Amino acid sequence: MEWEEIRKTPGSLHVTPNLVDYTEACLHASWGAERERLDGNPLGAPLNIAHLAVDRHAAGPLRDHVAIRWLGRDQVRDLTYGDLADESSRFANVLRSLGVGRGDAVFVLTGRVPELYIAAMGTLKNGSVFAPLFSAFGPEPIRQRLTLGNARVLLTTSFHYRKKVQQLRTALPHLEHVILLDGDVPIEGTRDYHALMSAAAPDFDAVDTAAEDRALLHFTSGTTGTPKGAIHVHQAAVSHYATARYALDLHPHDVFWCTADPGWVTGTSYGIIAPLLHGLTSIVDEADFDLERWYSILQDQHVTVWYTAPTAMRMLMRAGAEIPQRYDLSSLRFIASVGEPLNPEAVVWGQGAFGLPVHDNWWQTETGGIMIANFAASDIRPGSMGRPLPGVEAACLRCDDEGELVDVDGHVEVVPDGQEGQLALRPGWPSMFRGYLDMPERYAGAFRDGWYLTGDMARRDADGYFWFLGRGDDVIKAQGHLIGPFEVESVLMAHPAVVEAGVIGKPDPVAKQVVKAFVTLRPGYEPSEELRLELLGFARKQLGGAIAPREIAFEQHLPHTRSGKVMRRLLRARELGLPEGDLSTLEVPA
Repeated sequence: MEWEEIRKTPGSLHVTPNLVDYTEACLHASWGAERERLDGNPLGAPLNIAHLAVDRHAAGPLRDHVAIRWLGRDQVRDLTYGDLADESSRFANVLRSLGVGRGDAVFVLTGRVPELYIAAMGTLKNGSVFAPLFSAFGPEPIRQRLTLGNARVLLTTSFHYRKKVQQLRTALPHLEHVILLDGDVPIEGTRDYHALMSAAAPDFDAVDTAAEDRALLHFTSGTTGTPKGAIHVHQAAVSHYATARYALDLHPHDVFWCTADPGWVTGTSYGIIAPLLHGLTSIVDEADFDLERWYSILQDQHVTVWYTAPTAMRMLMRAGAEIPQRYDLSSLRFIASVGEPLNPEAVVWGQGAFGLPVHDNWWQTETGGIMIANFAASDIRPGSMGRPLPGVEAACLRCDDEGELVDVDGHVEVVPDGQEGQLALRPGWPSMFRGYLDMPERYAGAFRDGWYLTGDMARRDADGYFWFLGRGDDVIKAQGHLIGPFEVESVLMAHPAVVEAGVIGKPDPVAKQVVKAFVTLRPGYEPSEELRLELLGFARKQLGGAIAPREIAFEQHLPHTRSGKVMRRLLRARELGLPEGDLSTLEVPA
C-alpha cells in the first residue's frame, strides 16, 4: 500500500511521518544520535528512566498535561505529569524508608490501576528494579517469579494476597514487605499503601543510575516449568523512545492507547515508558476486552495511535466491519499490532473497517523494544513483519532440515534472500537484554558468531522485508520441506468461515511430519464434515499438497498466551499426550 494512498485516509493528514525515507534513515542511523535527541546526552551517560519519563516533563511546560488517563470500570482518573512526579516520588520515599535501594527487586501484582504506574516510576526513580506480574497468575507462577527474582517488595491487593501469596510467605525468605493497595483492613505481615504514601514526602531526586544499571525484570515462559527472567537496563529508554518514534510514529500531542497489560513486556515498554518519554497522554483501561467499550474508548478519548494485539483484531473481525462504522474514529491515524504475526486478512480488514491499514511489527521480551516494523510512510506487505528499525541489523541464518544452525568452518552463514533460516540480530541496540537472571550459560547460548539468535524462523525478500514462519520448535519438517505454521494459518483464515487457526506438525512414519490445523469458525458457521473437506481443499489449492494440512479439527477456543499468541506447543502437547510445560502465561477464557 503506497504512502500516497495512506495519507488520504481519515486521521492521517495531521502529521508527516517521522520516518519518510527509510534508506536514508538507515544510512545515517546512530543510537548515539537517538540518545542525544532524547535528552541531549551521549550514549552511555548516566540515565534514569523515571527522570526522563516523568520528572523532566513535570519540571517544564508539560507539568499540567495529562500523562495517564485511567478508565476504571465505573470512574475516570487523570494523572498529570506533575501528579505522576509527586506520587512516584512518594513511592520512592516509601521504598527508601523500608530500606529498599538500588538493584532491589520490587514486584507488582495488580490489575491495570493507577498505583501500578506510580509504583513503576517510583521504583525506577529509587534505582530499584521494576518487575510486573500478570494479575491472573496463580500461586505457583507467582512463587517461581518471586523466588527467582529475590523479591524484597510486593505491591498487591488483599484479594491477590489472600488467594495467591499468603500461603507462600514461609517459602519466600527474601520477601520482606508486602504492601496492599486496599490495606485499610489490616492483614498480619502486610503494610497499607495509602498510610505509607500519606507519610511520605512528594519530593525525591531520581537516583543517578548508570546507563547499564538494572531497571526492568520480565519473565518469559518456555517448554519447561521454569520461567526465564530477562534483565533490562536504564539505557533501554533510548530504544523505547526511538522505536516508538519510528515504528509507532508518535508525535507531540498524540493520545496513545496500548492495550497490553504491563505484566507483558509490551505493556511496560510501550504501555508505560515510551509514551511518557514522548510526553504524551496515555490511555489505560482497567477492564478486560469488550467490543463496544473498546470502540467507545477510541471514539470518546480521541485516540490517535492505537497499539494492540492480533488476537484482539481477530475478535473485532469476528464481530464484523459494520460495527466500527457506528463510531466516530476520525481521530485515529495509526494502528499497529504485536504479539504474534498479523495475518494478511487482518491487515486488509483493518483498511476496510477503519479506513487505515494495521501495521505489524516484531520483537521479543529479550529485545526489549521493536526490532522490525511496517512504517507509516512505507509500503505495507500484508503478512510481512516489515523491515528492521534504523540501527538494527537482521539476517536469516542457514539451518538444516531439522531447523538447527549449519556450522560452516566454525561460523554461521547468512542465507540469500528468499531462503528460510533462523532470524538473528546483531547485538548492540540499547534495549537488548543483559542476561537471564541466574542463567549465564543459557544467556551465552543465545548468541553465536556475533549474532543474537531469536529462535524464530523467517525469510527475507529482495526488498528487505522479513516474513515470519514460526518459532524454531514450531516449524514443521515434512517430506524435506520446512513449513511455517503462520503461512498455513494465514491461508486458512482467508476462507470466509475461519476467524483463527493454529497449526502444528504431527508425527508421520513416512513424511516425518504432517500438518494438522485447528480452526475457529466465524459466527454463522457450524462444524461439519462437509466444511472440513471444503477447508482441506481450499488450503490444498492455495498451498499445494506438500504444505497444506492433512488434518483439520474444529476448536472454538484455541489456547492463547495473555500477549495474544496462539500456544502451538500446547496444541501439540495435547494432541500427542505430551507434558504441557509452563502454563503460567496461558490466557484463561472468561
